[in-house]
Amino acid sequence: MAENNGTYLIRGASILGAGAEDLLISDGIIAARGAAAATHKDADGATVIEATGLVALPGMVDVHTHLREPGREDAETVETGTRAAALGGFTAVHAMANSNPVADTAGVVEQVHSLGRAAGWVDVRPVGAVTVGLAGEQLAELGAMADSRAQVRMFSDDGICVHDPVLMRRALEYVKAFDGVVAQHAQEPRLTAGAQMNEGAVSAVLGLTGWPAVAEESIIARDVLLTQHVNSRLHVCHVSTAGSVEIIRWAKERGINVTAEVTPHHLLLTDDLVRSYNPVYKVNPPLRTDADVQALRAGLADGTIDVVGTDHAPHPSEHKECEWAQAAMGMTGLETALSVVQHTMIETGLMTWADFARVTSTAAAQIGRVTDQGRPLETGEPANIILVDPAARWTVDPAKMATMGRNSPFAGLELPGKVVSTFYKGHPTVLDGKLNTPYREPATAGAS
Repeated sequence: MAENNGTYLIRGASILGAGAEDLLISDGIIAARGAAAATHKDADGATVIEATGLVALPGMVDVHTHLREPGREDAETVETGTRAAALGGFTAVHAMANSNPVADTAGVVEQVHSLGRAAGWVDVRPVGAVTVGLAGEQLAELGAMADSRAQVRMFSDDGICVHDPVLMRRALEYVKAFDGVVAQHAQEPRLTAGAQMNEGAVSAVLGLTGWPAVAEESIIARDVLLTQHVNSRLHVCHVSTAGSVEIIRWAKERGINVTAEVTPHHLLLTDDLVRSYNPVYKVNPPLRTDADVQALRAGLADGTIDVVGTDHAPHPSEHKECEWAQAAMGMTGLETALSVVQHTMIETGLMTWADFARVTSTAAAQIGRVTDQGRPLETGEPANIILVDPAARWTVDPAKMATMGRNSPFAGLELPGKVVSTFYKGHPTVLDGKLNTPYREPATAGAS
């Protein structure tokens, strides 16, 4: 498809899974919708994209991505990770802080932000560390990161729990000054020492040290009470147990300002897969039981869980293709998230495509305070849009993915739904299911 001056007429797309309409994209915004699109003054010379049978959705926003750069470029780079994100239908990702060096200063978050702008595939929003070096001993430069060019609003020691209640309280108090949020990795470390998988019937049979649900639930219970006490904002990362869903539901019923995410893999996979001893299924928090999976799906459907976060965690092959006990924890997820959510939530009748937009885009942008993402597909709004073929079926092959990580737990599975096009700031980063070209900021007037 030939490039043009940045004007695209998307013809006949089902908007949020409802009626078919046209959308005109011009100068990075939705210039017109419906019958007015084809007759708009900017429609002359527009590149026409036939979208009959496709669903138009706001670009997905991931609140939980590991891009690994700086320092772990053997696992992923901002370039490769954001290419994967664009192919997966994302137009914004929040890059977690556990890089090397840790993103605990204004300098490091600005570096990540600059790498994202240079790549141009999606909007990269750095997540700042809560504590210096993720060590859990003193607060990081929260204010400096918030005031930096990266404008950090989410802070997390993800991978490590902020287990000291005094430090957690101080972090919650501090972020109030700039409407920030603390995203907690809920895991009581003393209850999970040496843990290898979910504590339950399967761990007993396999003889692997169990990871009890209460290790997650006890931290969430503590933190929602701290959040209520200081009147701040808490986000709970990768909720994985039925008990956690109930605690979050209890907190929301009392007006506590807490949000929560669930990963695609926790919506589909169970700890029974660990019987294979395949380290691709080793993840933190661990895969749980089918009862937990069903509770997570119900919690996402009824709004108790606000968003889907991929927890995309690529690793070099040598860190996964080894003994279970030595293997790293984590799974890739950017390029499979849409399909897994369609499979578990839409095809089961639990959600509609409009609900999908809420949990993968709108609510995520609100949590991260990303004002130009997750917007309605209406005239005048930023053109961060994806076109999805809901009838497509494809078999997951990690070797064909854009991410450097090959540790997909969905390898070999046939999944529904495929991203056909991704528009980031009105520019098609993905066309016909393939990477097109990255977005580049318009040249400023007078620039040489």
